[in-house]
Amino acid sequence: MRLVVFGLAVSSSWGNGHAALWRALIAALLAEGHRVTFFERDVPYYAENRDLHALPEGGELVLYKDWDEALLKARHALAECDAGMVTSYCPDAGAATALLMDSRALRVFYDLDTPVTLARLDAGEDVGYIGPEGLGGFDLVLSYTGGAALDALRTRLGARRVAPLYGSADPAIHAPAPAPADRYALSYLGTYAEDRQAALETLFLAPARQRPDARFVIGGAQYPQSFPWGTNIWFRRHLPPPEHAAFYAGSRLTLNITRAAMAASGWCPSGRLFEAAACNVALLSDNWEGLDTFFEPGREILIASTTEEALAAIDLSDEAIATIARRGRERCLAEHTAARRAREMVEAIEAASSPALSRA
Repeated sequence: MRLVVFGLAVSSSWGNGHAALWRALIAALLAEGHRVTFFERDVPYYAENRDLHALPEGGELVLYKDWDEALLKARHALAECDAGMVTSYCPDAGAATALLMDSRALRVFYDLDTPVTLARLDAGEDVGYIGPEGLGGFDLVLSYTGGAALDALRTRLGARRVAPLYGSADPAIHAPAPAPADRYALSYLGTYAEDRQAALETLFLAPARQRPDARFVIGGAQYPQSFPWGTNIWFRRHLPPPEHAAFYAGSRLTLNITRAAMAASGWCPSGRLFEAAACNVALLSDNWEGLDTFFEPGREILIASTTEEALAAIDLSDEAIATIARRGRERCLAEHTAARRAREMVEAIEAASSPALSRA
């Protein structure tokens, strides 16, 4: 299969969760003999934090300054591909969609931010990566979110064929790393987001204050100067994906917090869940509908809604935490790898190809 993607950014993971997901998916697709071309607008804030400069053999990264510069190459790529894909938050989604609709390629939209998309519709806000005609022109709509969100994409945006395509782990980089002798009690890896702050206060900052002799660590970008750091909280500025495994290995337990819109929607697992599990680190997570579909609470993952529940998880024995970590890793490697997601993507595209072939 020859796939052309018009996306947000794969070359920089700075404040950009799409990058790690796409790198793993592309690597898995290439390993199966597929070809991928990824179009990315070359904006300064990603260029200044670029941690990927080329795709592996069989893949092509096209960086362009503006759409006029990309147009001829994009048209040529679509003329030679089997499927073209536009993603959420693609800065040139409108122009890319128009070009895709004028091609003979299978037309795919991948919404990696479905709860945000639907929340913006609810608020009457503009959704820049989806035009006024909605999603009815696409042969296939993939969604990072499952559950009721799939029905909403059909009823509210006119999607004709919808399938979930969740996050994943890349075992090539998400693997157990050597653990230091003096590990942190709890870690949290994530870009700062105001809508996660209340949960971060409950499940991380408050436990840190109540365990002053334990050490805690946060890794991520865009944290404001006003963030309420504590004397026993360490900070690691932006970590590129190859450094995630070592970060996870440095703590007994790592915390996952889901953004508000995604938690409210449910069925929207953060890629951090799969990354950490593949690295053989025990997970502590907030709770949301559908979580038990991906990991079994109490057996493969720990759940907390209150500071007391977070402290109880932190206070578990090393043996209990190691058991959770082992089971979580086994589940992840069995069901949530990038190779598995790549196969699911190809199967969904193949299933949607017949209607495309019959178009006049």
